[in-house]
Amino acid sequence: MATKRPATKTSSSKGRSGRPGGRPARPAAARSGNPAAATRTTWRDWVAGARLRTLSLAIAPVALGTAVASVNGGLSIPIALLCLAVAVFLQIGVNFANDYSDGVRGTDAQRVGPRRLTGSGAAPARTVLTVALVFFGLGALAGLAIVVLSGQWWLLLVGAAALAAAWFYTGGRRPYGYSGLGELIAFVFFGPVAVAGTTLVQLGEVPLDAWLAGVIAGLFAAAVMLVNNIRDRGQDALAGKRTLAVRLGDRAARILFAVLIVGAYGVLAWFAAIYLWAPYVYFALLIGAPVNVIVMFARTAAELVLALKLTSLAALLTGLALAAAIAF
Repeated sequence: MATKRPATKTSSSKGRSGRPGGRPARPAAARSGNPAAATRTTWRDWVAGARLRTLSLAIAPVALGTAVASVNGGLSIPIALLCLAVAVFLQIGVNFANDYSDGVRGTDAQRVGPRRLTGSGAAPARTVLTVALVFFGLGALAGLAIVVLSGQWWLLLVGAAALAAAWFYTGGRRPYGYSGLGELIAFVFFGPVAVAGTTLVQLGEVPLDAWLAGVIAGLFAAAVMLVNNIRDRGQDALAGKRTLAVRLGDRAARILFAVLIVGAYGVLAWFAAIYLWAPYVYFALLIGAPVNVIVMFARTAAELVLALKLTSLAALLTGLALAAAIAF
């Protein structure tokens, strides 16, 4: 029986093409002597690859930005729906791009979480890349429609930056996700940029509430990424992926997670002081508080997967509840 090649041989991209990791690695199924297994991909595999639970990070900012626009008399349903399309398409696109890039680099060879399409050999690497690019293209088309309808042509630059951030998270020769910058970029683009941008294209300006709501959404986005990286910290370190969790160490990363969650609910106090229904958003702490406890004391990957799901749910519930409190 042939032995598996060491993961380190697929982790270097020096001297190769511009594709992340150079040439795509052979699927695990092919290496095991069963090439047909790599083609047995079901629709459930693709749905799992889209990582639908992460869509809370796309939905909440659009809801918050639209709520701020609405309360200030600038609601536009068509543009709001297009903003939602951009956010959802880019989120799914980055999930598949991450699957592809980590898979061809060999980073997913020793995963402890849900399996990935590329790394497990469930789907050919080029197919996963094509799907990612299709979703990026759909997001770009929806973004172009927003620019045309709003007349904010300079937003083309923001859209280009968002696409670049989506790809270079784990793609390219020097992915920022491998340098500990993932949480910061997630905070920026899934927080202030997404919320303020959604408000701007509907209202024509960005009130303070939009920026503060963006901070809340961004802190949750960073927390979701951080808990995911805490779960994968050991495997990422072995694969040379220097995420923030790897750089900080286990205990400091868990403390930072708690700070992000507490910070999000701290900023919420601004809205609780202004909007009648906003204090009720603190009921989301029924999820937010236990998830902090889980992350601080978790010992297994399964516990951290649960924390990841609960953090995504808390992000969605907090965002939607605050949006409703602002709008109504």
